Amino acid sequence: MSTARQSHEPEGPEPSGMGAVDATDAVRLRRLNRWQAEGLREDLADLYVESTAAAEPGEEFHDRQKFLARLAEDVKLPGFDMLVAEAEALAGCVRGFSVPRDGSWWQGFDGPLPQNLEQLTASGHVFAILETLVHPHQHARGLARRMQERLLTDHQASLGVTLVDQSARWTGAALKGWGWQEVGRIEREPGATTVRVLVLPLGERTEDHPDGLAHNDRTQRPE
Repeated sequence: MSTARQSHEPEGPEPSGMGAVDATDAVRLRRLNRWQAEGLREDLADLYVESTAAAEPGEEFHDRQKFLARLAEDVKLPGFDMLVAEAEALAGCVRGFSVPRDGSWWQGFDGPLPQNLEQLTASGHVFAILETLVHPHQHARGLARRMQERLLTDHQASLGVTLVDQSARWTGAALKGWGWQEVGRIEREPGATTVRVLVLPLGERTEDHPDGLAHNDRTQRPE
């Protein structure tokens, strides 16, 4: 499982008056299935190159190829989905997949898995965010967060989850600024790099569950 990747977008509070409409009327959000994503692979690779930090001389081609390889693997995942933001051109994208109910996604979690996370996974309401990209010159502030929340909402997810490399300080700080919470660490294989686990609760916040991680049997999805 790859760690989440986020492109840079300006920091600071979101301008007032920007709500349900996707940042501005000029930005349209559209979901892509795996075949549509593969058909847009070259445009998505262009977006990746343009939205990430400048590569070392001679490395841009290799970074682009690595992105295409990740995309090719991700589209094969059961429950894969992608959302793109379009203005005059491709402005951003976020992709992920539905976390299996069998708990295999949490393999290597450091310590016992919190019961609420286990229950939400078994109910089929956890969605993993794999990669988020925003073009540095064609986006409104907060577009990355809105794309993530829209994709999670479209999947009726109660919980978003993502993995972040411990060295990716900006990514972790950005996610936490958007409401993501760090809940532990995962080591996928012995000796592999340990990554941070962040979750975005979308459930109702109550006195008993102020973190929004309450489990509701009524939301259980059919097998």
